[in-house]
Amino acid sequence: MLTKKNIKNGDELSILGFGCMRLPSDENDAINLIRDAIEKGVNYFDTAYIYKAGKNEVVLGNALSGGYREKVKIATKLPPYMINSLDAAKRIFATQLSRLQTSYIDYYLIHMLTDKPMFDKMVSLGVMEWLEEEKEKGTVKNIGFSFHGSKQDFELIIKAYPWEFCQIQYNYLDENNQATKSGLILAHTMGIPVIVMEPLRGGRLVNNLPDKVLERFNCYDKERSAAEWALRWIWNHKEVNVILSGMNSFEQLNENIKIANDARPDSLSDDELKIFDEVKDIMINKTKVSCTGCGYCMPCPYGVNIPGCFSSLNDKYLLQDKNSKWKYIQTLGGFSAEPAFASNCKECGKCEKHCPQNIEIRKELKTVKKEMEGTFFKPAITIARKILRIK
Repeated sequence: MLTKKNIKNGDELSILGFGCMRLPSDENDAINLIRDAIEKGVNYFDTAYIYKAGKNEVVLGNALSGGYREKVKIATKLPPYMINSLDAAKRIFATQLSRLQTSYIDYYLIHMLTDKPMFDKMVSLGVMEWLEEEKEKGTVKNIGFSFHGSKQDFELIIKAYPWEFCQIQYNYLDENNQATKSGLILAHTMGIPVIVMEPLRGGRLVNNLPDKVLERFNCYDKERSAAEWALRWIWNHKEVNVILSGMNSFEQLNENIKIANDARPDSLSDDELKIFDEVKDIMINKTKVSCTGCGYCMPCPYGVNIPGCFSSLNDKYLLQDKNSKWKYIQTLGGFSAEPAFASNCKECGKCEKHCPQNIEIRKELKTVKKEMEGTFFKPAITIARKILRIK
């Protein structure tokens, strides 16, 4: 297993991390899978307070008992959308330590930040100051954040605090979505280690690819699965420290470890990179809206994340994503102070003046609103926010 040194603290992290969100439903199977991964060199395990209503942290804690805890780094997350007081944050953290059967968290993240106001809320409640106190005590080793939002908000958040690491969604389809490649490079130039999540888009870059994409991958003289192509593309970036893979079988684990044994930065040839250019062209031609995610239309004066809206709509059709509406809520800030949904559009037209693709943005945002929001969209979010006590 190749490792990469965290330049902030000297940790040697396996370049393949274990994303625990999609663990097998049977606890014994999950524990055996986690322990096998550790024996084969994986030493970074990522979970969160909300995964499987808290059971995910419990399973990981059970798996790491009996001497395994000392062999790994645990990453888990504090959900800001559930926190309206410092006491609430402290209670959640105490619960996490108990679930994970540990006295400290190696990598602690503010979970799923989508905009700067969400981070500002954590500052105003004293959460960041408290986390620094926990770091002084040794109960938190590194403070970071995971991100789902626009490129502009990523830049604001990463510059707003002396972060020790960050976690972004990044893959060959998302090179120009969310934090984007420029965000990846920005973090690297600031000396902030980058953990990559959703390298396979929850398996959709393996199971839902257009036939023409698979044909193009299969034309190469080396036999590779769609998963291997996708992972190698990310590991080709020197700015990436760890890729999180949501593995739920020994077959997936063994395949990913085999790839991680020799996937080095800048190792893809010009011919291989050309294949990715052709693959992305195929996928772009199949999208509903020809948005490249360049961001020239931003910022919207009414807070719409225009590239994010179009990305969600395109995913629904391109990757046949059954969870597209949930992803739309998640990535467009459904639980943040200032959601960036298509329905925020006031049709001022400012965005269209700057779009190099000449997209009829106002018209297409109406399509997004119709396809991704619908009649019960806002009532459902209102109810969810009340349940989670989000103001």
